[in-house]
Amino acid sequence: MTFDGMKDLFPFLEFLNARKVRFRLEQSRPDAIMVSFTLVGVRGEVEFFDDHIEYSLFRGDEWVLDDQDALIALIRERTDD
Repeated sequence: MTFDGMKDLFPFLEFLNARKVRFRLEQSRPDAIMVSFTLVGVRGEVEFFDDHIEYSLFRGDEWVLDDQDALIALIRERTDD
């Protein structure tokens, strides 16, 4: 299975639907549509451009945390004041 660009957006969505994977469509670039989805242990973002696709996978644990100070510190650390 190969996806070559925007023309393959609907086949990709059909593939996700067939696998019962929930997804969200977004547009963060003017020339692409992003499909975001989450599986156990990984979050994926696939961007469909006119002639190609690009994707990122974010892997990590799924621990539930309760240290609110650490949460606030992380957000402050990674954002502009």
